[in-house]
Amino acid sequence: MSDASDLVRNETTVRRNFWHKARRTLGRVPFTEDAVAAFYCASDSATPLPIRATLFGALAYFVLPFDAIPDLLLGLGFTDDAAIMVAAFTAARMHITEDHRARARAWLLKEQGRTGARPEASPAG
Repeated sequence: MSDASDLVRNETTVRRNFWHKARRTLGRVPFTEDAVAAFYCASDSATPLPIRATLFGALAYFVLPFDAIPDLLLGLGFTDDAAIMVAAFTAARMHITEDHRARARAWLLKEQGRTGARPEASPAG
């Protein structure tokens, strides 16, 4: 994180685009639950600023359509996103609380019921 403007830009990008991307990838990427929990953690004012910055940076990378490996490439498109997210989850693991995870699971259950998507595994959970 180079400065506060990066945090503001990443947070703005994530807040604008995260839920749409999470719904679009539901059932297609194995880390959706972790990404939603990370969103709740990053949005939590009790989370330390460096952790919030790390999570918003990783989530911004996830929601932006143009990255190292385009998301449209079947089978490979989310591998770079997954690597970035796992690194962020590892850095933040002590700060992603059971409350953040419970809220993420509740959101997933609601969305899966609404869309008929099947549940997915959560490898970083």
